[in-house]
Amino acid sequence: MPSTVIKKYEYFPEKMILRIEFLSGKIYDYMEVPKIVFDEFRGAFSKGTFLNKKIKGFYPFKRISNGKPDPLPF
Repeated sequence: MPSTVIKKYEYFPEKMILRIEFLSGKIYDYMEVPKIVFDEFRGAFSKGTFLNKKIKGFYPFKRISNGKPDPLPF
């Protein structure tokens, strides 16, 4: 079932980073996420619900993109 909030996700096991791109275009990296948590996320019926209940507030994060185009350099 497609998510209503998550466009795509990717996991970098060597760095334990879960990258989530939302439909809004915002991209966040959640750090120190164990592979077992990623596996549970991947298998969850609702990725958004799992994210809210098991990842947000439990792992540090960094916003990679705010969903808006970068300003022109001039």
